[in-house]
Amino acid sequence: MSGILFFDGNCGMCTRAKDLLLRMNRTGAVRVEPMQRPGTAERVGAPAETFMDSVWWLDDDGTVYSAAQAANAAVAAGLGTRIPLTIYRLPGVHQIQEVTYRWVAGHRQYFPGTTPHCETSPGDCVR
Repeated sequence: MSGILFFDGNCGMCTRAKDLLLRMNRTGAVRVEPMQRPGTAERVGAPAETFMDSVWWLDDDGTVYSAAQAANAAVAAGLGTRIPLTIYRLPGVHQIQEVTYRWVAGHRQYFPGTTPHCETSPGDCVR
């Protein structure tokens, strides 16, 4: 399993989470791109009006995940084990993870972050 995690490059918390994921990426199977790159919503087949609501994972086999499932897929790929996705699929677990993900995403401006990716690498992002 390998693919691309699309994250909000204007979000300091999201950039910090992306940096943590890359440090955990012992397989080299995870690539990351800011959602602000032109054509990204079309690449994952997401509606433009809801695209920025969550992270997205585009697996090399073409499978697309969003929100908590996308985060689990990225961690699974980086660690080289499907365990995070297996746990996510347990009855009740994905519902709890999705509710938690939505709450965190809705309050992300209150969590500690770092300089947003789009500020340090503006050529990657469209304003």
